[in-house]
Amino acid sequence: MTFDRRIFNFAAGPATLPEEVLKQAADEMLNWQGLGTSVMEISHRSKEFMAVYEETLQDLRTLMNIPDSYEILLLQGGGLGQNAAIPMNLMPLAKYGPKADFIVTGVWSEKSFKEAQKYGTANLAATSAAERFNTIPSRSTWKLSSDAAYVHYCANETIGGVEIFSVPQTGDVPVVCDMSSHILSRPVDVSQYGVIYAGAQKNIGPAGLTIVIVREDLIGQTIAGTPTMFDYKIHADNDSMYNTPATYGIYMAGLVFKWLKAKGGLAAMEKINIEKSALLYDYLDASDFYHSPIALENRSRMNIPFTLKDAALDEAFLKQAQETGLLQLKGHKLVGGMRASIYNAMPIEGVKALIEFMKSFAIANA
Repeated sequence: MTFDRRIFNFAAGPATLPEEVLKQAADEMLNWQGLGTSVMEISHRSKEFMAVYEETLQDLRTLMNIPDSYEILLLQGGGLGQNAAIPMNLMPLAKYGPKADFIVTGVWSEKSFKEAQKYGTANLAATSAAERFNTIPSRSTWKLSSDAAYVHYCANETIGGVEIFSVPQTGDVPVVCDMSSHILSRPVDVSQYGVIYAGAQKNIGPAGLTIVIVREDLIGQTIAGTPTMFDYKIHADNDSMYNTPATYGIYMAGLVFKWLKAKGGLAAMEKINIEKSALLYDYLDASDFYHSPIALENRSRMNIPFTLKDAALDEAFLKQAQETGLLQLKGHKLVGGMRASIYNAMPIEGVKALIEFMKSFAIANA
C-alpha cells in the first residue's frame, strides 16, 4: 500500500518526527553547511561537528533548564543499556553494599529492576503488577530502604500507558528516572533527580542516541569490572566522544531542540499535549464502543491504549485505519488492543483524524 501524502504515524517508537525537521534534514542531506557532504560523512571531531555537538547540548540545557552541576552525556545502547550502566555507576554509593530501590509500574521499569539484580540488591519497593499495571501504586504502600543508593522509576510506561506526574520524594536518596517516552513533553525540575535517561526514538530523533543527564557528584565510583563504555566518568571526561558517537542522531536531536524552542519551549508543548490527549480520552470516555483501561489519574499523555468492545473486530479496525492513512495503532503484544502514541511531533490534526475514523468505525460496527 502506498500513499501520495504523509500518513499519521501512531507508532510507539521509532516514532513520528516533526515534518519541518525532516524537510530541513532532507534539504541538507547532500550538502550540509556548504561542505558538499552530509553531516553523517564528516569527522565527529571536526570543528564543524563539534559546533553542532556544543549547540545541541546548550539547547537541551536551555529547554530543560538543566543546572550546571549536571553532565549531559550523548551515548548509545538505549534505555536497556542504561539498565546496566546505572547500577554499575551508582550502586557503590549505597551505605552498606550495592543496593537500590525500584518502583515497578510496567514492562520497562520491570526490566530495569531485573537487570539491576545482577549488580547488587534490587529492592522491589512498590509494584502495580497485581493491577495489571493499569495504575500507579499508592505512595502509602511503598517500602523504601534507608540505605539505597538510589530510587528508580519510569515516569511513562510506553506499553501500559501509565504516567507519573510528580517526582517521588525520597529524602537524600537520589531519584533515577527513565524518561524515554515522555522527555521534552512537559517541563520537569531536573534538580530533583540524580539521573535522567532517555532513548531518543520517541520525542527526540531517530533510534540510536541515548541521553543521560547525571548529577556530577554521582559520577566516578563504579563497580569493579565496569566496562569502559558503561563508565559515566569516561564519557564525561571525553565529551561523550570516547568512541564515535551517533553523529546523525545528535544532528537530528539538535534540529528537534530548535523546533521545540520555536514552538515556545516545554511549557507550550505541554499545553498542546494536554489538548491532544484530552481530545482522545474524552472521546473514549464518552463511547460505549471503546474503552480506556488506565486509571484516570495515571493516564499517559504520550501513549494511549484502548480496546474495542469486541476483540474480534481488531483486525478490521487496523486494516481500515491503515487504508485511511492511520498507521501503527496495534497495541503491544503483551496487552493487546490498540495504542495511539501521540508524542510531540504528532499534530493535533492526526488525533482529530483518528477520532473521526473511530466514530465512523463504531457506527458501521454497532
